[in-house]
Amino acid sequence: MSEQKTRDVLGFGCATIDELLYVDEWPERERKIPIRHLEAQGGGLGATALVAAARLGAQCAYAGMLGFDDTSKRVAQILENENIDMNLVSWHEEAGAIRAFVVVDTSHNSRNIFFKRPLLVGTPPDAPSEAEVAASKCAFVDHYGGEGTVRLCEIARRVGVPVVADVERIDVPAFEAFFPLVPHPILSQGFASRLTNEERPAAMVRALWNEYREVVVVTCGENGAFFSEDGREVAHFPAFATEVVDTTGCGDCFHGAYCATLAWGFSLEERIRWASAAASLKASVAGAQKGLPRREAVETLLGVTLRG
Repeated sequence: MSEQKTRDVLGFGCATIDELLYVDEWPERERKIPIRHLEAQGGGLGATALVAAARLGAQCAYAGMLGFDDTSKRVAQILENENIDMNLVSWHEEAGAIRAFVVVDTSHNSRNIFFKRPLLVGTPPDAPSEAEVAASKCAFVDHYGGEGTVRLCEIARRVGVPVVADVERIDVPAFEAFFPLVPHPILSQGFASRLTNEERPAAMVRALWNEYREVVVVTCGENGAFFSEDGREVAHFPAFATEVVDTTGCGDCFHGAYCATLAWGFSLEERIRWASAAASLKASVAGAQKGLPRREAVETLLGVTLRG
């Protein structure tokens, strides 16, 4: 490509404000239980992946849709504080950030998420321009704004920009249109199993392959990640040992680190290694974005110096 690359990661997808409620154990029905700790943080698949990439040193811009409500304003301030460029945001009256309530079960290191979303979320249907896409080393999407994601994938394919996706649902607009076009889908084991009807991660990776894919990754939590760049040979990278405090945001962290290292030209094995290390560090800290590691922490865990 002859276009000058002005950023590493162009991010779309949802942004949220997460109200985190920590309890001893997820209750049965008709129970009253005390909240041990309560705090609010930024969250959302797209926003958290961007923050993860930015904290590793990637130059990032957010180009999703936001509204004029207080939640959107809080999200915008959080992202600006992380040095994420907000000049490409599409502002709409009917758009906004998602408000989420995350109940963390501290006994089992698990969480349940309740959320309320506005009408318009995620990838805009008519923005950004082809030139702005071409100026990026990679792009990130989730399952929100499917019609816009179809457009983005078509532009990105034309200008040679890889698109990384974090998809968790199929009951979203244009899923069958945009998902096959994504060259770098990174899916959780649970969702990949439901999507492919396969039980083994390696079989899921192969079943997800098509002519548009460049890499397929299935993440399996403490069992590591399975991945392929040809749809036939599937490799496995084991998870790093860590003391799990909260898994909220671990997947988003993996995606963000993968995007950063993809933009920096790392090999597939290096990308998976860096993403796995970052996600393991995030798991040791409560909250989606609060625990996203800085570059130095990942370097220390891996014992190497980042080239990007």
